[in-house]
Amino acid sequence: KQWYQRRVAITAGITESCSKANIVDYEILFINDGSTDNSWHTICRIARSDAKTKGISLRTNQGKSNALDIGFRKAKGQVVITMDADLQDAPEEIPNLVRMIVLEKFDLVSGWKKEKSTDCDSALIPLL
Repeated sequence: KQWYQRRVAITAGITESCSKANIVDYEILFINDGSTDNSWHTICRIARSDAKTKGISLRTNQGKSNALDIGFRKAKGQVVITMDADLQDAPEEIPNLVRMIVLEKFDLVSGWKKEKSTDCDSALIPLL
């Protein structure tokens, strides 16, 4: 139940952040990296209740890098923002990240926390 509530909170946070930033065309991809718990059932349940949410289930645990690679290849948008599903990333930062990429024309933006809080600083790394 806690896992489900956390994923619903992530989905709600992303939806709210996109709404505040007037972003209407987005998708949420959950990648189930071969977990043996009830994760895939939970992802399917969320996807059934939210048309913008989709899930991809890997048969075995292939590691974060491979899961991200699959997500990048399956994503349909021009901007991709990755977030771990453990609520360590703040969906409230989405408008700032999108602004830096779309309006300020950065190719890559990375965020991290200075402390264990929800505040997030962003590093701007333009690619030449």
